[in-house]
Amino acid sequence: MRELNQRIVLDRLRRGGAATRPSLAKDTGLSKPTVGQALLDLEQDGLVRPAGRTSAGPGRSAVLYEADPAAGHVLGIDIGRGRLRLAVADLAGNVVAKVDEPNRCRSASALVRTVHEMATDVVGQAGMALSDVVLTVVGSPGVPDRRGRMLHYAPNLPGWGRRGLLDELEAVLGPGLLVENDANLAAVGERDQGAARGVDVFVCVNVGTGIGMGIVVDGQLFRGAHGAAGEVGYLPYGWVDADSEGWTPATPGMLEQAAAANSVVQLAREHGVRHAGSAREVFQLARQGDAGALAVVEQEATKLAFLVASVSAVIDPEVVLLVGGIGSNTDLLIEPLEKALHEISPMMPRIAPGQLGEDAVLTGAIATGLRAAQDIVFERRGENLVTQRSDANASF
Repeated sequence: MRELNQRIVLDRLRRGGAATRPSLAKDTGLSKPTVGQALLDLEQDGLVRPAGRTSAGPGRSAVLYEADPAAGHVLGIDIGRGRLRLAVADLAGNVVAKVDEPNRCRSASALVRTVHEMATDVVGQAGMALSDVVLTVVGSPGVPDRRGRMLHYAPNLPGWGRRGLLDELEAVLGPGLLVENDANLAAVGERDQGAARGVDVFVCVNVGTGIGMGIVVDGQLFRGAHGAAGEVGYLPYGWVDADSEGWTPATPGMLEQAAAANSVVQLAREHGVRHAGSAREVFQLARQGDAGALAVVEQEATKLAFLVASVSAVIDPEVVLLVGGIGSNTDLLIEPLEKALHEISPMMPRIAPGQLGEDAVLTGAIATGLRAAQDIVFERRGENLVTQRSDANASF
Protein backbone atom coordinates (compact mmCIF):
# COMPACT_ATOMS: atom_id res chain seq x y z
CA MET A 1 0.00 0.00 0.00
CA ARG A 2 2.87 2.35 0.80
CA GLU A 3 4.38 1.74 -2.63
CA LEU A 4 1.02 2.27 -4.30
CA ASN A 5 0.59 5.60 -2.53
CA GLN A 6 4.04 6.67 -3.69
CA ARG A 7 3.13 5.82 -7.27
CA ILE A 8 -0.12 7.77 -7.06
CA VAL A 9 1.61 10.88 -5.72
CA LEU A 10 4.51 10.66 -8.18
CA ASP A 11 2.19 10.16 -11.16
CA ARG A 12 0.18 13.19 -10.15
CA LEU A 13 3.33 15.34 -9.93
CA ARG A 14 4.53 14.11 -13.34
CA ARG A 15 1.18 14.77 -15.01
CA GLY A 16 0.10 17.93 -13.28
CA GLY A 17 3.33 19.63 -12.27
CA ALA A 18 4.41 21.04 -8.92
CA ALA A 19 1.88 20.92 -6.07
CA THR A 20 1.56 21.32 -2.33
CA ARG A 21 0.64 18.57 0.11
CA PRO A 22 -2.95 19.81 0.51
CA SER A 23 -3.49 20.02 -3.24
CA LEU A 24 -1.96 16.56 -3.72
CA ALA A 25 -4.32 15.17 -1.10
CA LYS A 26 -7.27 16.78 -2.86
CA ASP A 27 -6.21 15.60 -6.33
CA THR A 28 -5.39 12.01 -5.33
CA GLY A 29 -8.03 11.39 -2.69
CA LEU A 30 -5.34 10.35 -0.19
CA SER A 31 -5.20 11.72 3.33
CA LYS A 32 -2.73 14.51 4.11
CA PRO A 33 -0.63 12.27 6.42
CA THR A 34 -0.45 9.61 3.69
CA VAL A 35 0.63 12.20 1.12
CA GLY A 36 3.20 13.55 3.56
CA GLN A 37 4.72 10.10 4.10
CA ALA A 38 4.76 9.40 0.37
CA LEU A 39 6.53 12.70 -0.32
CA LEU A 40 9.08 11.97 2.41
CA ASP A 41 9.83 8.54 0.93
CA LEU A 42 10.03 9.84 -2.62
CA GLU A 43 12.28 12.72 -1.63
CA GLN A 44 14.64 10.35 0.19
CA ASP A 45 14.74 8.16 -2.91
CA GLY A 46 15.64 11.11 -5.13
CA LEU A 47 12.44 11.11 -7.16
CA VAL A 48 10.80 14.23 -5.72
CA ARG A 49 12.26 17.56 -4.63
CA PRO A 50 11.00 20.81 -3.08
CA ALA A 51 10.34 23.48 -5.69
CA GLY A 52 9.84 26.58 -3.57
CA ARG A 53 6.85 27.80 -1.61
CA THR A 54 3.46 29.17 -2.50
CA SER A 55 1.01 31.34 -0.67
CA ALA A 56 -1.86 29.28 0.74
CA GLY A 57 -3.74 32.10 2.40
CA PRO A 58 -3.18 35.18 4.57
CA GLY A 59 0.08 34.82 6.44
CA ARG A 60 0.60 31.21 5.40
CA SER A 61 2.68 29.44 2.77
CA ALA A 62 3.15 25.83 1.74
CA VAL A 63 6.03 23.90 0.24
CA LEU A 64 5.69 23.05 -3.44
CA TYR A 65 6.94 19.63 -4.53
CA GLU A 66 7.83 18.46 -8.03
CA ALA A 67 9.03 15.26 -9.68
CA ASP A 68 12.82 15.57 -9.94
CA PRO A 69 13.63 15.58 -13.68
CA ALA A 70 17.26 14.70 -12.94
CA ALA A 71 16.29 11.38 -11.34
CA GLY A 72 17.06 9.66 -14.65
CA HIS A 73 17.91 10.24 -18.31
CA VAL A 74 17.08 8.58 -21.62
CA LEU A 75 19.08 8.50 -24.83
CA GLY A 76 17.33 8.75 -28.18
CA ILE A 77 19.10 7.74 -31.40
CA ASP A 78 17.87 8.29 -34.96
CA ILE A 79 19.83 6.19 -37.47
CA GLY A 80 19.15 7.39 -40.99
CA ARG A 81 20.88 6.73 -44.28
CA GLY A 82 21.92 10.35 -44.54
CA ARG A 83 22.27 11.51 -40.93
CA LEU A 84 22.75 10.30 -37.37
CA ARG A 85 20.96 12.23 -34.64
CA LEU A 86 21.25 11.61 -30.90
CA ALA A 87 19.82 13.40 -27.87
CA VAL A 88 19.80 12.98 -24.09
CA ALA A 89 16.69 14.03 -22.17
CA ASP A 90 15.82 14.10 -18.48
CA LEU A 91 12.65 12.56 -17.07
CA ALA A 92 10.69 15.72 -17.82
CA GLY A 93 11.57 15.41 -21.49
CA ASN A 94 14.02 18.31 -21.47
CA VAL A 95 16.81 17.74 -24.00
CA VAL A 96 20.09 18.38 -22.20
CA ALA A 97 22.52 17.40 -24.99
CA LYS A 98 22.23 16.73 -28.72
CA VAL A 99 24.46 15.80 -31.67
CA ASP A 100 23.65 15.66 -35.39
CA GLU A 101 26.17 14.45 -37.98
CA PRO A 102 26.20 13.06 -41.53
CA ASN A 103 26.15 9.28 -41.79
CA ARG A 104 29.26 8.42 -43.82
CA CYS A 105 29.39 4.76 -42.79
CA ARG A 106 29.56 2.14 -45.51
CA SER A 107 29.24 -0.98 -43.37
CA ALA A 108 27.26 -2.19 -40.39
CA SER A 109 30.42 -2.50 -38.27
CA ALA A 110 31.41 1.08 -39.01
CA LEU A 111 27.89 2.28 -38.21
CA VAL A 112 27.77 0.45 -34.87
CA ARG A 113 31.18 1.91 -34.00
CA THR A 114 30.16 5.43 -35.01
CA VAL A 115 26.88 5.26 -33.06
CA HIS A 116 28.83 4.16 -29.98
CA GLU A 117 31.29 7.05 -30.35
CA MET A 118 28.51 9.59 -30.81
CA ALA A 119 26.53 8.16 -27.89
CA THR A 120 29.57 8.41 -25.63
CA ASP A 121 30.08 11.99 -26.78
CA VAL A 122 26.51 13.16 -26.26
CA VAL A 123 26.11 11.66 -22.77
CA GLY A 124 29.47 13.15 -21.92
CA GLN A 125 28.13 16.56 -22.91
CA ALA A 126 25.32 15.92 -20.43
CA GLY A 127 27.88 15.14 -17.71
CA MET A 128 27.20 11.41 -17.65
CA ALA A 129 28.50 8.06 -18.84
CA LEU A 130 26.55 5.60 -20.97
CA SER A 131 26.05 3.43 -17.89
CA ASP A 132 24.11 6.29 -16.27
CA VAL A 133 21.41 6.23 -18.97
CA VAL A 134 18.23 4.51 -17.81
CA LEU A 135 17.04 3.53 -21.28
CA THR A 136 18.25 3.97 -24.86
CA VAL A 137 15.78 3.97 -27.76
CA VAL A 138 17.10 3.54 -31.30
CA GLY A 139 15.00 4.45 -34.33
CA SER A 140 16.14 2.64 -37.47
CA PRO A 141 14.79 1.65 -40.86
CA GLY A 142 13.61 -1.95 -40.84
CA VAL A 143 11.65 -4.29 -38.63
CA PRO A 144 13.34 -5.59 -35.45
CA ASP A 145 13.43 -9.38 -35.13
CA ARG A 146 14.15 -9.94 -31.46
CA ARG A 147 14.46 -13.70 -31.84
CA GLY A 148 17.00 -13.52 -34.62
CA ARG A 149 18.48 -10.37 -33.03
CA MET A 150 18.43 -8.64 -36.40
CA LEU A 151 16.57 -6.13 -38.55
CA HIS A 152 14.55 -7.09 -41.61
CA TYR A 153 13.73 -4.80 -44.56
CA ALA A 154 16.56 -2.26 -44.16
CA PRO A 155 18.20 -2.40 -47.63
CA ASN A 156 19.37 1.23 -47.57
CA LEU A 157 21.85 0.58 -44.74
CA PRO A 158 24.59 -1.81 -45.93
CA GLY A 159 24.83 -4.92 -43.76
CA TRP A 160 22.18 -3.66 -41.39
CA GLY A 161 20.12 -6.82 -41.78
CA ARG A 162 22.76 -9.25 -40.54
CA ARG A 163 21.97 -11.69 -37.75
CA GLY A 164 23.15 -10.59 -34.31
CA LEU A 165 23.09 -6.86 -35.10
CA LEU A 166 20.85 -6.08 -32.12
CA ASP A 167 23.36 -7.83 -29.85
CA GLU A 168 26.14 -5.69 -31.32
CA LEU A 169 24.18 -2.53 -30.59
CA GLU A 170 23.39 -3.70 -27.07
CA ALA A 171 27.05 -4.49 -26.45
CA VAL A 172 28.08 -0.88 -27.14
CA LEU A 173 24.98 0.97 -25.90
CA GLY A 174 24.14 -1.08 -22.81
CA PRO A 175 21.43 -3.57 -21.82
CA GLY A 176 18.72 -0.92 -21.44
CA LEU A 177 18.16 -0.82 -25.22
CA LEU A 178 14.98 -0.67 -27.30
CA VAL A 179 15.16 -0.72 -31.11
CA GLU A 180 12.08 0.48 -33.00
CA ASN A 181 11.21 1.21 -36.60
CA ASP A 182 11.93 4.85 -37.44
CA ALA A 183 8.57 5.54 -39.10
CA ASN A 184 6.82 4.19 -36.01
CA LEU A 185 8.81 6.56 -33.81
CA ALA A 186 8.04 9.48 -36.11
CA ALA A 187 4.34 8.71 -35.61
CA VAL A 188 4.85 8.59 -31.82
CA GLY A 189 6.68 11.92 -31.93
CA GLU A 190 3.99 13.62 -34.00
CA ARG A 191 1.26 12.37 -31.67
CA ASP A 192 3.20 13.37 -28.57
CA GLN A 193 4.33 16.84 -29.63
CA GLY A 194 3.42 17.41 -33.26
CA ALA A 195 0.62 17.52 -35.82
CA ALA A 196 -1.23 14.43 -34.53
CA ARG A 197 -1.84 15.53 -30.95
CA GLY A 198 -5.31 14.36 -29.94
CA VAL A 199 -5.72 12.21 -33.09
CA ASP A 200 -6.41 8.55 -32.37
CA VAL A 201 -6.33 7.07 -35.89
CA PHE A 202 -3.70 8.35 -38.30
CA VAL A 203 -0.70 7.34 -40.37
CA CYS A 204 2.69 9.03 -40.64
CA VAL A 205 4.25 8.47 -44.07
CA ASN A 206 8.02 8.93 -44.13
CA VAL A 207 9.29 9.51 -47.68
CA GLY A 208 13.00 9.97 -48.18
CA THR A 209 15.80 7.55 -49.01
CA GLY A 210 13.15 4.87 -48.48
CA ILE A 211 9.43 4.86 -47.77
CA GLY A 212 7.90 3.72 -44.50
CA MET A 213 4.77 4.41 -42.50
CA GLY A 214 3.87 4.48 -38.83
CA ILE A 215 0.28 3.50 -38.03
CA VAL A 216 -1.59 4.64 -34.93
CA VAL A 217 -4.99 3.07 -34.18
CA ASP A 218 -6.97 3.94 -31.04
CA GLY A 219 -4.01 5.98 -29.85
CA GLN A 220 -1.58 3.04 -29.98
CA LEU A 221 1.08 1.99 -32.47
CA PHE A 222 -0.11 -0.81 -34.71
CA ARG A 223 2.79 -3.08 -35.69
CA GLY A 224 0.98 -6.09 -37.16
CA ALA A 225 1.59 -9.78 -36.48
CA HIS A 226 5.31 -9.65 -37.28
CA GLY A 227 6.09 -5.97 -36.74
CA ALA A 228 5.99 -5.18 -40.47
CA ALA A 229 2.77 -3.14 -40.58
CA GLY A 230 3.53 0.07 -42.43
CA GLU A 231 6.24 -1.31 -44.74
CA VAL A 232 4.44 0.37 -47.62
CA GLY A 233 7.60 0.70 -49.67
CA TYR A 234 6.92 -2.89 -50.68
CA LEU A 235 3.52 -2.13 -52.17
CA PRO A 236 3.51 -3.29 -55.82
CA TYR A 237 3.69 -0.33 -58.16
CA GLY A 238 4.27 -0.37 -61.91
CA TRP A 239 6.20 -2.99 -63.84
CA VAL A 240 9.89 -3.62 -64.38
CA ASP A 241 11.40 -5.44 -67.36
CA ALA A 242 13.08 -8.51 -65.94
CA ASP A 243 15.10 -9.16 -69.08
CA SER A 244 16.62 -6.60 -71.39
CA GLU A 245 15.90 -8.83 -74.39
CA GLY A 246 12.23 -8.93 -73.49
CA TRP A 247 12.07 -12.73 -73.28
CA THR A 248 11.06 -12.74 -69.61
CA PRO A 249 7.68 -11.21 -68.70
CA ALA A 250 7.76 -7.92 -66.84
CA THR A 251 7.57 -8.20 -63.05
CA PRO A 252 5.87 -5.94 -60.52
CA GLY A 253 7.98 -3.10 -59.19
CA MET A 254 7.72 -1.66 -55.68
CA LEU A 255 6.54 1.74 -54.58
CA GLU A 256 9.89 2.52 -52.94
CA GLN A 257 11.62 1.96 -56.28
CA ALA A 258 9.20 4.34 -57.94
CA ALA A 259 8.87 7.14 -55.40
CA ALA A 260 11.88 7.32 -53.06
CA ALA A 261 14.78 9.78 -53.41
CA ASN A 262 16.81 7.95 -56.06
CA SER A 263 13.81 7.65 -58.36
CA VAL A 264 13.09 11.39 -58.01
CA VAL A 265 16.61 12.20 -59.19
CA GLN A 266 16.37 9.69 -62.04
CA LEU A 267 13.02 11.07 -63.14
CA ALA A 268 14.45 14.59 -63.05
CA ARG A 269 17.18 13.53 -65.48
CA GLU A 270 14.56 12.07 -67.79
CA HIS A 271 12.84 15.48 -67.76
CA GLY A 272 16.08 17.27 -68.65
CA VAL A 273 16.90 18.43 -65.11
CA ARG A 274 20.48 17.18 -65.20
CA HIS A 275 22.09 19.55 -62.70
CA ALA A 276 20.07 18.26 -59.70
CA GLY A 277 22.11 15.74 -57.76
CA SER A 278 19.56 15.06 -55.02
CA ALA A 279 15.83 15.01 -54.44
CA ARG A 280 16.25 18.10 -52.26
CA GLU A 281 17.71 20.01 -55.21
CA VAL A 282 14.87 18.85 -57.47
CA PHE A 283 12.31 20.34 -55.08
CA GLN A 284 14.35 23.53 -54.73
CA LEU A 285 14.31 23.93 -58.51
CA ALA A 286 10.56 23.32 -58.54
CA ARG A 287 10.10 26.19 -56.09
CA GLN A 288 12.08 28.37 -58.49
CA GLY A 289 9.66 27.47 -61.29
CA ASP A 290 11.78 24.99 -63.25
CA ALA A 291 9.31 23.27 -65.60
CA GLY A 292 11.06 19.89 -65.56
CA ALA A 293 11.29 19.85 -61.78
CA LEU A 294 7.62 20.82 -61.46
CA ALA A 295 6.69 17.90 -63.70
CA VAL A 296 8.69 15.57 -61.45
CA VAL A 297 6.89 16.89 -58.37
CA GLU A 298 3.51 16.27 -60.00
CA GLN A 299 4.47 12.70 -60.86
CA GLU A 300 5.78 12.11 -57.34
CA ALA A 301 2.50 13.42 -55.93
CA THR A 302 0.57 11.01 -58.15
CA LYS A 303 2.58 8.08 -56.82
CA LEU A 304 1.97 9.18 -53.25
CA ALA A 305 -1.74 9.50 -54.03
CA PHE A 306 -1.71 5.79 -54.87
CA LEU A 307 -0.19 5.14 -51.45
CA VAL A 308 -2.74 7.30 -49.64
CA ALA A 309 -5.62 5.66 -51.53
CA SER A 310 -4.36 2.18 -50.65
CA VAL A 311 -3.88 3.00 -46.98
CA SER A 312 -7.21 4.83 -46.70
CA ALA A 313 -9.12 1.86 -48.07
CA VAL A 314 -7.67 -0.38 -45.35
CA ILE A 315 -7.17 1.83 -42.29
CA ASP A 316 -9.49 4.82 -42.85
CA PRO A 317 -7.16 7.30 -41.09
CA GLU A 318 -8.40 10.65 -39.87
CA VAL A 319 -5.22 12.28 -41.10
CA VAL A 320 -2.23 11.31 -43.25
CA LEU A 321 0.96 13.07 -42.17
CA LEU A 322 3.81 13.49 -44.65
CA VAL A 323 7.33 13.60 -43.22
CA GLY A 324 10.88 12.87 -44.35
CA GLY A 325 13.23 14.50 -46.83
CA ILE A 326 10.68 14.26 -49.66
CA GLY A 327 7.46 14.08 -47.68
CA SER A 328 8.21 17.35 -45.91
CA ASN A 329 7.81 19.26 -49.19
CA THR A 330 4.08 19.53 -48.60
CA ASP A 331 3.91 23.07 -49.98
CA LEU A 332 4.54 21.54 -53.40
CA LEU A 333 3.04 18.07 -52.97
CA ILE A 334 -0.34 18.43 -51.29
CA GLU A 335 -2.27 20.17 -54.07
CA PRO A 336 -1.35 17.73 -56.89
CA LEU A 337 -1.58 14.81 -54.46
CA GLU A 338 -5.13 15.69 -53.46
CA LYS A 339 -6.06 16.23 -57.11
CA ALA A 340 -4.74 12.80 -58.09
CA LEU A 341 -6.33 11.19 -55.04
CA HIS A 342 -9.72 12.62 -55.96
CA GLU A 343 -9.41 10.98 -59.39
CA ILE A 344 -8.66 7.47 -58.09
CA SER A 345 -10.47 7.15 -54.76
CA PRO A 346 -13.69 8.29 -53.07
CA MET A 347 -11.81 8.42 -49.74
CA MET A 348 -10.26 11.77 -48.95
CA PRO A 349 -8.49 11.81 -45.59
CA ARG A 350 -6.96 15.06 -44.43
CA ILE A 351 -3.38 15.28 -45.66
CA ALA A 352 -1.06 17.44 -43.59
CA PRO A 353 2.64 18.07 -43.02
CA GLY A 354 4.32 16.82 -39.88
CA GLN A 355 5.30 19.58 -37.48
CA LEU A 356 8.55 18.16 -36.09
CA GLY A 357 10.63 18.11 -39.26
CA GLU A 358 13.91 16.23 -38.98
CA ASP A 359 13.38 15.77 -35.23
CA ALA A 360 10.28 13.57 -35.56
CA VAL A 361 12.06 10.23 -35.07
CA LEU A 362 14.24 11.56 -32.25
CA THR A 363 11.22 13.07 -30.50
CA GLY A 364 9.40 9.73 -30.74
CA ALA A 365 12.45 7.88 -29.42
CA ILE A 366 12.66 10.14 -26.37
CA ALA A 367 8.90 9.96 -25.73
CA THR A 368 9.02 6.16 -25.93
CA GLY A 369 12.03 6.03 -23.64
CA LEU A 370 10.49 8.32 -21.06
CA ARG A 371 7.37 6.20 -20.62
CA ALA A 372 9.44 3.15 -19.80
CA ALA A 373 12.19 4.98 -17.89
CA GLN A 374 9.78 6.54 -15.42
CA ASP A 375 8.65 3.08 -14.31
CA ILE A 376 12.21 1.76 -14.25
CA VAL A 377 13.40 4.65 -12.08
CA PHE A 378 10.58 4.05 -9.63
CA GLU A 379 11.41 0.34 -9.39
CA ARG A 380 15.05 1.20 -8.76
CA ARG A 381 14.27 3.97 -6.28
CA GLY A 382 16.83 4.35 -3.54
CA GLU A 383 19.54 2.40 -5.36
CA ASN A 384 21.57 5.50 -6.19
CA LEU A 385 21.25 6.75 -2.65
CA VAL A 386 22.49 3.42 -1.27
CA THR A 387 25.43 3.48 -3.70
CA GLN A 388 26.33 7.02 -2.71
CA ARG A 389 26.22 6.12 0.99
CA SER A 390 28.39 3.05 0.40
CA ASP A 391 30.93 5.12 -1.52
CA ALA A 392 30.95 7.71 1.24
CA ASN A 393 31.47 5.09 3.96
CA ALA A 394 34.28 3.50 1.97
CA SER A 395 36.11 6.82 1.77
CA PHE A 396 36.50 7.08 5.54
